[in-house]
Amino acid sequence: MRELILKMSVSLDGFVGGPQGEIDWVFSGDQEAIAWSVETVGNASLHIMGARTFKDMAAFWPTSTQVFAPPMNLIPKAVFSRRGQAILKAAGATRALEDARTDAGNSHSGQLQPGAESWSEAYVASGDLVDEIARLKAGDGKPILAHGGGAFARSLVAEALVDQYVLLVHPVVLGRGLPIFSEITAHRRLKLISSKAFPGGAVAQIYRPA
Repeated sequence: MRELILKMSVSLDGFVGGPQGEIDWVFSGDQEAIAWSVETVGNASLHIMGARTFKDMAAFWPTSTQVFAPPMNLIPKAVFSRRGQAILKAAGATRALEDARTDAGNSHSGQLQPGAESWSEAYVASGDLVDEIARLKAGDGKPILAHGGGAFARSLVAEALVDQYVLLVHPVVLGRGLPIFSEITAHRRLKLISSKAFPGGAVAQIYRPA
C-alpha cells in the first residue's frame, strides 16, 4: 500500500493561495527550502492533482529547466477531473500560472525536457474520489504526492484520505485566501512528526493523523 502525502505551501494564517489564487508569496528564493522541496517532490512514485493545477503544471514544467523540472516531469501523474480525457488537452492560464512564469524568468528552454510526455499520458481519475484514491493507494512503491489545488486538497482532507501532511509554512499573512481545512466538520488531532526551519523564515512541518 502506498501512503498519500499532501504537500502544500501555506501562509501563517492558513491559506494556500490568495483570493484569486495568487502564489507569488511562495517564491522566497531560499535555497535550503528549495532543496528540501525538491527532495520531497522527488520521493514519490505518483503525483496527483486537481484539474486546474494539472493544467497549470502541464503548461509550465515540460519546457522548464528549474531544479524541480526533473521530478515533476519524470514521475507519473494522475489528474482528478470529471471531464475525462478532455482534461489532457485543456488550455488556459490562471493567476497561479502567471505568478510561476514571472518567478521562473528565463528558466525555460523552449524545448521539451526529459519526461515531458508524462503530462499527456497522465491517468485521468473521473470516478468517485474515495474509490479512485483507494485504487491508487493499492499500488506498491514510494508514496503518492498530492499537490492540490485548494478545492482538491479540501476534498482529500474532508474525506480523511491524507496519511501525511507536509506543510511549508511561509512567514506571510494573507488575511483572505484559499483554505484547505474549511470543510472539516469535527476536530481532528494531528501528530507532529518533524519540523525544520529555513534561513528565509519558512518552516517545514510534517504531521500525521493522531
